[in-house]
Amino acid sequence: MSVGIVFNLGVILQTAATSQPLFIAGRCIAGLGGLFLAAIVNNSVKNRQDTGAYRIPIAVQFAWAIILIVGLIFLPETPRFLIKQDKHEKAAKSLARLRRLPPDHPSLIEELSEIEANHRYEMSIGKGSYIECFEGTVGKRLATGCLLQGLQQLTGVNFIFCYGTQYFENAGFSNPFVISVITNCVNVFSTFPGLYLVEKMGRRNLLLMGAIGMCICQFIVAITGTVAGAGNRAAQNTAIAFVCIYIFFCKPVDLLCPLHTTDKSFTVASSWGPVAWVVTGELFPLKVRAKCLSMTTATNWLLNFAIAYATPYMVNSGSGYANLKSPVFFVWGSFCFVCIAFVWFMIYETKGLTLEQVDELYGIVSKAWKSKSFRPQVSFHEVEQSRGMSMSEMAQETERRRSKASVEGTEKI
Repeated sequence: MSVGIVFNLGVILQTAATSQPLFIAGRCIAGLGGLFLAAIVNNSVKNRQDTGAYRIPIAVQFAWAIILIVGLIFLPETPRFLIKQDKHEKAAKSLARLRRLPPDHPSLIEELSEIEANHRYEMSIGKGSYIECFEGTVGKRLATGCLLQGLQQLTGVNFIFCYGTQYFENAGFSNPFVISVITNCVNVFSTFPGLYLVEKMGRRNLLLMGAIGMCICQFIVAITGTVAGAGNRAAQNTAIAFVCIYIFFCKPVDLLCPLHTTDKSFTVASSWGPVAWVVTGELFPLKVRAKCLSMTTATNWLLNFAIAYATPYMVNSGSGYANLKSPVFFVWGSFCFVCIAFVWFMIYETKGLTLEQVDELYGIVSKAWKSKSFRPQVSFHEVEQSRGMSMSEMAQETERRRSKASVEGTEKI
């Protein structure tokens, strides 16, 4: 609920602004919103010569604040949070609602028991500090999360959404505002296959597919624009087509973009946008989860600022500017190529795993490309009985116990 209040405050400040300082302050406070609507509204008010040219698009943000607040009313607390608050009955009801199972269902009881065991284990080893975020497998996961969020920003989509209208106009494209609306439409409708594919293909495969698709599209746009030059209609149509395909493979424009008058993180594309946040949300144990996520999110915002600050110098014309035009896509394409290698070597497949099982995954599997064959072996009930062992030792001990029980059962028969 507090998020909605803060968001509305940001919108009020932006709508009331008549100078840059108040506008920027409101922009920083708001932080969230809807990209597709922004493109349509911006296109509608582009010819206005009064303050409505910026007041109207900003005021539309109230719609998303209302949606957010209403949704929060019906959103249940997470079972893990309720367990930490020692509210076990409410945790069972929350988990039953999330899983759409009755509270007495065996699989739900088992999952809740595992969450409780994990909580007891974490409490027994104390609260996590920022130093612990850099130790052991958690440090590896933190590096993965920060690099993932940083590379998400470096794929070039901020350039297309924040500076696209200006770029298309400078490059000689006709109707740059219409092109902006088209790219935003593609971004919105790419959400739906992304929601399906993230569970169907898994995190690792979807990120890898997205990085390859983005890389190819960026280089095609760069080569086409560089070879054909400005004003070539066929080259322009090709560039627009592959920009749209790129957006399909890519991500949402991120939380703070200074040249876009309404916020936009409710709209996502199919791979690097939603999946980057999904992966970082699944990486860390509860003990240090909040601290690690604060650093991965800070990385996203830091790169967002850096790109927003640097891009005008890369694409504008005049003294002191690089005026790269189409070759700027070589820069984004190169970062997308880096994304391919990053996913292959660093991203573990966490589809279908609980936070507790992700701990086991990183403790046992040393190579990211081997993670798809991982099957959980250790429960935190067993962890409590096996203090002092590493995750790999616990997995071996669990397998030994199960084999022994299987042999004993066979002998009895």
